[in-house]
Amino acid sequence: MLVALAPFAGPALAEDAALPIGDPERGAQVYRKCTGCHQIGPGAENRAGPHLNDIFGRRAGSVEGFDYSRAMERAHGDGLVWEYAQLDAYIENPRALVSGTRMSFRGIRDPRDRHDVLAFLRSYSASPQDIPESAPTAMPREVELPPEILQIVGDAEYGAYLASECLTCHKADGGDAGIPSITRWHPEDFVVAMHAYKRKLRPHPVMQMMAGRLSDEEIAALAAYFATLE
Repeated sequence: MLVALAPFAGPALAEDAALPIGDPERGAQVYRKCTGCHQIGPGAENRAGPHLNDIFGRRAGSVEGFDYSRAMERAHGDGLVWEYAQLDAYIENPRALVSGTRMSFRGIRDPRDRHDVLAFLRSYSASPQDIPESAPTAMPREVELPPEILQIVGDAEYGAYLASECLTCHKADGGDAGIPSITRWHPEDFVVAMHAYKRKLRPHPVMQMMAGRLSDEEIAALAAYFATLE
């Protein structure tokens, strides 16, 4: 049974002993839209968002070493704990549950998709008897890059100089007006995404054109700049 979190000032969530259990295998496919920011499974690290291992029962804003938004820090102080109903509400509409969150994802409206994703996430937390542990799931990169490209140390100052064109669409403060935020992306994820556009593996013609004009060093510089942008 879910316990109501009296101190937390988010929307009311009904208690429900019969929680819907989704399909973790289907959830793994739906989860792919989350992989640009969140890692899960053996060796998962913090990226633009914190890793999601052991998310069930974890207090919001509590992953060591991750720089949370002020909104998520407030949710932590208010006592928000990621149980099933809270996660379901957050995945449906992140900013309805945690107003001001830096997470730019617009949410998953389809209840079946949400329950399947939650079943997938649940398999990486301590599992109840009716949800078995899943096998480790490797999420391959969109494009495999040579180590020498991934090891380029970008010049953030040069990236700031190059970023003006990016900032005509992407908001520097991490806001989302229909265009995903790239603020505080992990540099490796940024580099992989840009090379995916460059190779036309990501289907956005404007981004393909812009990425195609950039050298490896310029992409690394932009990655360094956006990773540290407040």
